[in-house]
Amino acid sequence: MRVDVRKTYKLFIGGQFPRSESGRSYELLDAKGNFLANPALASRKDLRDAVVAARGVAEKWASASAFNRSQILYRVAEVMEGRREQFVSEVMAQEGVTKAQATKQVDAAIDLWVWYAGWCDKVPTIFGSTNPVSGSFYNFTTPEPVGVVAVFIDDNSSLLDIVHGVAPVLAGGNVVIAIANEEYPLCAITLSEVIATSDVPGGVVNVLTGRTEELAPWVASHMDIDGVDGSGVEPAAYETLKRDGADNLKRIYSFKAEGSPQRIISFMENKTVWHPIGI
Repeated sequence: MRVDVRKTYKLFIGGQFPRSESGRSYELLDAKGNFLANPALASRKDLRDAVVAARGVAEKWASASAFNRSQILYRVAEVMEGRREQFVSEVMAQEGVTKAQATKQVDAAIDLWVWYAGWCDKVPTIFGSTNPVSGSFYNFTTPEPVGVVAVFIDDNSSLLDIVHGVAPVLAGGNVVIAIANEEYPLCAITLSEVIATSDVPGGVVNVLTGRTEELAPWVASHMDIDGVDGSGVEPAAYETLKRDGADNLKRIYSFKAEGSPQRIISFMENKTVWHPIGI
């Protein structure tokens, strides 16, 4: 009789898979109430480590050409396609849906990732501008990434919501700390493995599993996090998140579960440059 070899789930920080500093984990059950896995419970120290890792590569990722970022994100979609069956099985186990329904979600998630990859080099053209001025100057406005963005993954779907949260932030040139949904962490962990084996530099994407209510106050108060996608935070906690995040003027938003370039530009700032006209 064969015994199942169950994976030990870890965090994804700085391109590595460390155990939680706290040593804690929690029991994850499938849709039928059966034991599924023991994901790690991230601590405040784990969050700080993720911020340090993200900040360390923020400038490098932001300075990469938009076309290069687009190629890197497209490569992630290619690797996701290669692990399609694993994603399907995880969606089925966590949500209790049929294989056809899970396959539809996985296909939609991969397609959405490709869609956001295609936006990388479109953002400066569509949302930037050449401004008319009275004088011998050129005046340009271009969108630039804010830096480190924490994303609380929503619970509408186990894979699609991760893509909704992570892909647009990366497309805008930001680095990401994704807090996986407590009920649906497996696809987030598998996505981190996909990212680790693609061309994304270590630290650009960091994935923490655990309890949103524990991590949200620490995210809000951390002075080196520049923006927060609070889509996966309960309404009452979201208001607290906005209040506590005001100390360093964090950009804090909550989005509907749909693909939109608004998710990209919400975490970008407009830089205006004046340049004299040469004679």
